[in-house]
Amino acid sequence: MALLNPTLIAELLALGLVVGFLAGLLGVGGGMMMVPVLTLLLTQRGVPGGAAVKMAIATSMATIIFTSLSSLRAHQAMGHVRWPVVRGIAPGIVAGSLLAGAGAFALLKGQALAFGFAGFMTYMALQMLRGSQPRPERELPGSLGLLAVGGVIGFVSALVGAGGAFLSVPFMTWCNVPPRHAVGTSSALGFPIALASTLGYVVSGSSLPPALPGAVGYLYLPALVLVSLASMSLAPLGARAAQRLPVATLKRLFAVLLLGLAASMLWRALGS
Repeated sequence: MALLNPTLIAELLALGLVVGFLAGLLGVGGGMMMVPVLTLLLTQRGVPGGAAVKMAIATSMATIIFTSLSSLRAHQAMGHVRWPVVRGIAPGIVAGSLLAGAGAFALLKGQALAFGFAGFMTYMALQMLRGSQPRPERELPGSLGLLAVGGVIGFVSALVGAGGAFLSVPFMTWCNVPPRHAVGTSSALGFPIALASTLGYVVSGSSLPPALPGAVGYLYLPALVLVSLASMSLAPLGARAAQRLPVATLKRLFAVLLLGLAASMLWRALGS
C-alpha cells in the first residue's frame, strides 16, 4: 500500500479546494464531488473498489462535521435558521443516520452503494439542468411528521455521504418555508447528520483492518484532515463569487460534470 506522499497530499488539498469553492458558490457539491474523486484516488492506491466506495462515502460525511459548523455560523448571523424546525427534525436525523451508518452501510456491498450514489448524482444533475424549483404548497407537519422526515433524511444521507440539504431544502420549500430559511435551517441539520453518521461508520468499521496507512475502519484520516482544512479555507471565496458570477449557468456546467462522474462510478462498479 502506498504511504501518504507529496502527490497524494497535493491531490487531497486540491480536492478540498474545489469542494469548498463549489459548496460556497452553489450550496451543493461536497459529497457529490468528493465521493467519486476520492474513490478514484483510493483505488489507484490499491484499495479494492467496494472498500474504496465505502471509505470515500464515510470520509466525505466526516468532513461535513467541520464544514457544516462554518456554514451554520454564517446563516445564523443572517437570522436564517429556524431552530424549532431543527429541534423537530434532528432526533429523527440522528436515529436514521445511526441506523444507516452502523447497520445498513456495513451490510450493503460497495458495488450497491456505488450504483446508488451514481443514481443520486444523476438525479441531482438532472434537477440542476432543468432548473426546477419546488413549489411551496404546504405547511410543515407536526412533531411526529418532522421526526419521520428526519429519519428518512438521516438514513439516506448516511448511505450516500451527503449532508442532507438535497432532501431537507426541497422538503422545507415545498412546505412553504422561504428558500433562504430552508437553506439556513438545513445548514444546522448538517452537523447532526454528519456526527451521527460518522459515529455509525466508526462502529460498523471498528473491526476492519486498515486498508491504507492512516485509515481507521471506513474513515481515511489524511483525507478527512486535508480536505476539511482546504474546503473551509475556500468556501468563503465561493460564497463571495456567487454574488458576481452567473450561478444558474455554473450549476448547469456542474451538472454536466456530475453526469460524467456518475458514469465513471458506474463503469468502475460494473468492472469490480
